[in-house]
Amino acid sequence: MKGAVAVWCAVVGVGLSVPRCAYGQTAPDVIPATPRYAAVSEALTAFIEREMKDKGIPALSIALVDDQRVVWSRGFGRERPEPARPATAQTVYRVGSVSKLFTDIGIMQLVERRELDLDAPVQRYLPSFRPRNPSGVPITLRQLMSHHAGLVREPPVGHYFDDRAPTLAATVASMNRTTLVHTPGTTRKYSNAAIAVVGYLLERRGGVPFAQHLQRRVLAPMGLSSSAFDQRPALMARVPTAEMWTYHERTFDAPTFTLGMAPAGSMYATMPDLGRFLSMLFAGGMGTNGRVLRAATLDSMWRPQFAAAGATRGAGLGFQIGVVDGARVVEHGGAIYGFATQLSALPDAKLGVAVSAAKDGVNALTTRIAREALRLMRAARADSALPVVRHSRAVPLAIARGMAGDYGARDTLVTAYVRDSSVTLSGPMLEDHLGLRQWDGDTLIADDGLAFGPKVWLENGQLVINGKRLQRRPALTSLPAAPAEGVRGLIGEYGWDHNGLYILEREGQLTVLIEWFFEYPLTQVSENVYAFPASGLYSGERIEFVRDARGRGTIARAAGIDFRRRAISGEDGGVFRITPVAPVAALARAALAAQPPLEQGEFRAPELTELVSLDSTITLDIRYASDRNFMSTPFYSQPRAFLQRPAAEALVRAHRALKAQGYGLLIHDGYRPWYVTKMFWDGTPTDKHAFVADPARGSRHNRGCAVDLTMIDLATGQPILTTGGYDEMSDRSYPSYPGGTSRQRALREILRAAMEAEGFSVFEAEWWHFDYKDWRSYRIGNQRFEELGR
Repeated sequence: MKGAVAVWCAVVGVGLSVPRCAYGQTAPDVIPATPRYAAVSEALTAFIEREMKDKGIPALSIALVDDQRVVWSRGFGRERPEPARPATAQTVYRVGSVSKLFTDIGIMQLVERRELDLDAPVQRYLPSFRPRNPSGVPITLRQLMSHHAGLVREPPVGHYFDDRAPTLAATVASMNRTTLVHTPGTTRKYSNAAIAVVGYLLERRGGVPFAQHLQRRVLAPMGLSSSAFDQRPALMARVPTAEMWTYHERTFDAPTFTLGMAPAGSMYATMPDLGRFLSMLFAGGMGTNGRVLRAATLDSMWRPQFAAAGATRGAGLGFQIGVVDGARVVEHGGAIYGFATQLSALPDAKLGVAVSAAKDGVNALTTRIAREALRLMRAARADSALPVVRHSRAVPLAIARGMAGDYGARDTLVTAYVRDSSVTLSGPMLEDHLGLRQWDGDTLIADDGLAFGPKVWLENGQLVINGKRLQRRPALTSLPAAPAEGVRGLIGEYGWDHNGLYILEREGQLTVLIEWFFEYPLTQVSENVYAFPASGLYSGERIEFVRDARGRGTIARAAGIDFRRRAISGEDGGVFRITPVAPVAALARAALAAQPPLEQGEFRAPELTELVSLDSTITLDIRYASDRNFMSTPFYSQPRAFLQRPAAEALVRAHRALKAQGYGLLIHDGYRPWYVTKMFWDGTPTDKHAFVADPARGSRHNRGCAVDLTMIDLATGQPILTTGGYDEMSDRSYPSYPGGTSRQRALREILRAAMEAEGFSVFEAEWWHFDYKDWRSYRIGNQRFEELGR
């Protein structure tokens, strides 16, 4: 820090508390386990390392607390991939909604000083805050802090999707454009908007920006020297590169913008700092640097609000109150772009845990780690044998294949999708897609980071999900019907690159996929208005569509937030196109002057075979022999398609098998000379390189063992339309893309099944690209079509 003398913090020894280190000063990368908790740390280490490998977690840190001491803390994985830097106890995480606890404590400090009344109308303190309130029942701080105020989930400005970093004042002012979803005090509805109001009140009463107020009044008295509500450089240097992911298996770096509703989710912290927070709770509100709250005030925060007398579970003031193995637990989770956090405490035993992971949405995992840690710590404290921490396993192939299919009726429909030994459940009754793993014998369990539980098994043709039985549905004998014209115009992608909204169709019903993971069936209210279901993130709220003159949706106003339709080249069946990063002529000169990479080893002799020579009924549409391709220029002088003979013969078998279903194969490309692959790579923007092969490694097309294709309807002669067009460089191209219509997804699966039956596998980012199983047996080729015989 400027003007300060550098001070080295003492290394923490066994049984010592974590040192108080100012920003930029050295703190221990590992806090060794005290003797009592050594076996606990070993059990958790084995569990965490296995879970991180199974679920692809880049970084995770944890801290265990026994009363006034952090008794173990360390990091796993890496903070940054380049230059490589491991995660440690001092890695800083975005802790998401755990932030709300600190905001609420700031309010309770003013309540203690009788500057605020929890049950007074909040307009007494914020006269300008006036959302539309048809009931006339006033909103109070108690309602806001326990999520019973009836407010919308997100403010119109400064919401979770808003990357413009508006001020807290602008965020709260925008709520005057909203209408309460419920009468205040009647219904629990989790609301980020509510805590933004709470934080703004602190800002107004304190006369300084919210982050500054929290730093002085809340974080500093607790001794949280590696925590803040603003992006301080010394902290940001220790924030890991976090990962976003989608159901269709695309990953990308998490965005880092500041939320307009900072009081609800913008805190940065290390796990030892959260450990010091837990110690403050166990000390009855006494922090490292002075008293934060009175013990009686904390007790009042740990009582379920708007609940029956004697309730032991529910929403407290900030804290979620519950019971774990008979013990009272007070806790809160946090989810923000790329990060998942769980903070849990047993206040009567004075044991606690804080854990955070640098992967989006994996709160089920951080919650489970916290639960297992508390169980292990209680056993160690009692000198009892430690409970076994169980692991799920990959599903055996025979069990996976036997589970594939549809179960239940329309409203309870569940589909089990099977890819090798991977089983995923999807359907309206589930809200999230559930990735299953083996638990006991034929019993599977949802265990994918997003969820842990329920248990699932097959019994007499029924799928049993936590005791609920769903009858297997007969295999479809015909394709799902196309949705009605009015519905079809609304289907598509809306919103931002960092967080979109998908409108899709399932079983004739319009459905929304929001915040990447949450899928809800919608109920039509009027021509352009649909309601979210009564449960879930957006319960009680609606989606209003704005259409253009053609009836196509241009805006999906979901819960008061405008998600604009994403423009995708070729979305309406046209040709997807990019602007090459260099002139095509220059790309060609460079590619023709270069040489393919040298390869060592034994390879089969090439036997490239023209596909139509094996079956003249195969239809060709060789896009690269015309300008109807993504770079708008011809790359081949002849519209021909070749594969190595074993691959060509397998493709012909797939083509003939599809005839029984009324389809044939339409070929876009097969063998591709290496120089063309180099032109594609060099001419494509780097953010779209997932869709083109790196010439330094060569393409499977170059080996004559990859084919780009779709199907043609033999009755009409027309190509089938699926979720995305050929060579479209968008999410719609992924073979597991969940959007579109039931009919489009069914057609995509028909093609995939036919190709996989003959030894092909689909490429991870392109539903139309299939690789033959023997592609490694052939060298990279660079011959032009003119050099290949007819």
